[in-house]
Amino acid sequence: MKIPMISIVDDDDSVRTALKSLIDSVGFRAEVFGSGEEFLKSPCLAQTDCLIADVRMPGMSGLELQERLHDAGSSVPIVFISAHDDKEAQARGLRGGAIAFLQKPFSEDSLLGAISVGLDKR
Repeated sequence: MKIPMISIVDDDDSVRTALKSLIDSVGFRAEVFGSGEEFLKSPCLAQTDCLIADVRMPGMSGLELQERLHDAGSSVPIVFISAHDDKEAQARGLRGGAIAFLQKPFSEDSLLGAISVGLDKR
């Protein structure tokens, strides 16, 4: 059975490290990226079963990453995370097909639940 691969895109190194540790601890594979551009250039895009993306990052935002993936025909499930209570960004991400929009700090259970929903959609 294939082990799901979760890609994490966040400009904060401590967030990437913590999320990778959590994802690894439940038996999934995790790859981390400091930017949307880095993720798009990686060979991991085609292998990603669920994407966790920060909304606000320097350069390409998580919402812009979502648009780029959609324009490229990708249907990878996206879980957005954000330190900001931005209702407009939340509505835009969910309208764009995101499976969840979690505000930091969020519980491990809420993130793992959202990932589970995303994996079920694959």
